[in-house]
Amino acid sequence: MEIGIRILIVFLVSQVVHIGAQKEGEEGCVPGFQVKEYQVEYNGGFQKDHPLTQVFFDDCAGNEGLAFEVSHPDFQVDEEMNLVARRDMMDSGTVMFIHGVNEQADDMAQVDIVGAPPRSPQTLREILGLGQIQPYRSKRALFAPRMHVNENMEPPFPKVIGTLIVMSPGMENDHIFHMTGSGADQDPKGVFTINRVTGEVSVSQELDREAISSYTLEVSVTDLSGKLVEGPVALLVDVNDQNDNRPIFKETRYAGEVLEGSPTGTVVMTMTAEDADDPRLQNAVLRYNIVRQSPDKPSPNMFYINPESGNIVTVISPTLLDRETLPTTQYELEIVAQDMKGRDVGLTGTATATITITDKNDHAPEFTHSLFQANVDEGSTGVAVNLTVDDRDDPATGAWRAIYSIINGDPTQNFEIQTNPDNNEGMLSVVKPLDYESVVFHTLLIKVENEDPLVPDVGYGSSSTATVHITVLDVNEGPVFFPDPLQVTKMENIPLGSFVALLNATDPDVLQSQSIRFAVLRDPANWLSVNPVRGTVNTSANLDRESPYVHDNKYTAIFMATDNGSRPASGTGTLVIHLEDYNDNAPYVHPSVVRVCEDTKDSVVIVGGRDRDIHPNAGPFKIELGKQPGLEKTWKVSRVNNTHAQIMLLQSMKRANYQLPLVVTDSGLPPLSNSTEIKVQVCTCKKNRMDCSSAGSVCSNLMMLLGLVLLSLFCL
Repeated sequence: MEIGIRILIVFLVSQVVHIGAQKEGEEGCVPGFQVKEYQVEYNGGFQKDHPLTQVFFDDCAGNEGLAFEVSHPDFQVDEEMNLVARRDMMDSGTVMFIHGVNEQADDMAQVDIVGAPPRSPQTLREILGLGQIQPYRSKRALFAPRMHVNENMEPPFPKVIGTLIVMSPGMENDHIFHMTGSGADQDPKGVFTINRVTGEVSVSQELDREAISSYTLEVSVTDLSGKLVEGPVALLVDVNDQNDNRPIFKETRYAGEVLEGSPTGTVVMTMTAEDADDPRLQNAVLRYNIVRQSPDKPSPNMFYINPESGNIVTVISPTLLDRETLPTTQYELEIVAQDMKGRDVGLTGTATATITITDKNDHAPEFTHSLFQANVDEGSTGVAVNLTVDDRDDPATGAWRAIYSIINGDPTQNFEIQTNPDNNEGMLSVVKPLDYESVVFHTLLIKVENEDPLVPDVGYGSSSTATVHITVLDVNEGPVFFPDPLQVTKMENIPLGSFVALLNATDPDVLQSQSIRFAVLRDPANWLSVNPVRGTVNTSANLDRESPYVHDNKYTAIFMATDNGSRPASGTGTLVIHLEDYNDNAPYVHPSVVRVCEDTKDSVVIVGGRDRDIHPNAGPFKIELGKQPGLEKTWKVSRVNNTHAQIMLLQSMKRANYQLPLVVTDSGLPPLSNSTEIKVQVCTCKKNRMDCSSAGSVCSNLMMLLGLVLLSLFCL
């Protein structure tokens, strides 16, 4: 009974100390043993599994994965956190240590056995123990319990946060404690200090857990001479979180949208904030709330936010969520995120959500009038009338944009209707000219639909169709040629005044009695004339197929026919004359200048015949020497093909220029011949090079050539 009272007193004292520390650091929980020292009275021995005392350990996160190890191998801590003996025993020693550890906390408590005789033998291994769980087994006599310090502690500094434990019996006052690492003698330097004699560890300044959440140091013990006695061992210092960070939304304004008529509970958007405090504590556990809705009609609670997930959902009924009847299509919500699970002591952060009520196609387009009328001049094209519609859906969406179609009254497809993208009107246009003399009135039935389909419970009614009356106005139309173009075939060089063609033009205005007169509008070679009344076309000059105005054997002229209406109208027609060839052009030889070598074995050139006429009045060509006697002794002309011949120099001649007479004949009926001359340059040829540099200095005519031939004959 006395032992229990003593333990209770120790616990209450520790709680008072703990509450004082809580007020100083404004923290609800310090991970580790809540009572650091316990006492158990020795009554001659201990019974197996009999509770000796209950320890108090809290990692501030539910104690998940918590394990204990006792320095005395015959003792353990059970599931109820009771210290019990593993067997009946008498030898316990006067002190033992309990090590509690998990991922959240690591701490040490001491149990004094009051009245117990010293344990014999009592090894250092058993005292340090901590070896019932393999990862924490140690042979060292220096123990550095995990320490905790609150962030944002107020001065004065330094403040003691823990003490190193030395469990070597022979180590009294002849030892010195040392501490190294980041936070001691390394950056950030001087955060922690150690009493070199007592081993007390102190913090020397205010800490920020969000900057550094824990420190790992090394502590050791040396004798007075500096010789290492114990260590080094690791010292872990955790910085306890304070609720010093407000929730922060990633953005100050968020945007979401929901389709009108959506069921109650439809998720619109999700808004989440972040808190830099320790996520394991309530300091960073957020709750969300809507504190303002603008406007607040038709209900101030149209939306709800899930306090934990931040999902914003609709609360208003689908019937009231009607974009066309709501006072606005955008609602603004002010969202507050509060830590400490939303308790009043929690810090807050604010953001704004703008929710747009989007449109669905629940209204069919309707014509503003059931009947539209327009007048159109015959022969014209373009927009005839603009059809207007009303649609209550959201403009510039597929639920508002209209698609028009002609469903009756246009069998010949004279009309076309398109949507004006600026005002959604239907532009009815004439795409094929209308004829007053054929049809005066046109009645069209037009239908309008939306790009997007209507919702299932809405359909297109009678107001989605309209009638359009088009009246065609009579216009004096110009005469029309038939056929156009008019094509005829004529031989070139026919006599002047010869008949070529008879133009035929009619006036579309059959209800009016009008006469037509003809005139030449375009006659590039001035070969033609036309009778203004009868429309007969005759030649006024020779038709020449080889003229530059003739292309592909065709000559084109344009004529105009004009009526005698109050406002005369005219039309044009085309006459195409296909010209047949007459053999009226003698052939000629090309090229007119050739070169040959002095050496007769290389003196060969090729010439060809050409003719401005066409088949059959052109090739094959016959090319031969002129009729002058003796030419065949020096030159030889032989046929290569239907158009070309070969000229060969039969004997060496002095380098000079010579005029060689040739006769070329075409294949026309009758054939035409042409006696012509070509210039032959006799050159010196060496190593694939032809030298004609001095050939021009000697200019010989046909008489000189004949003289050379006669001289050669005389020498023979």
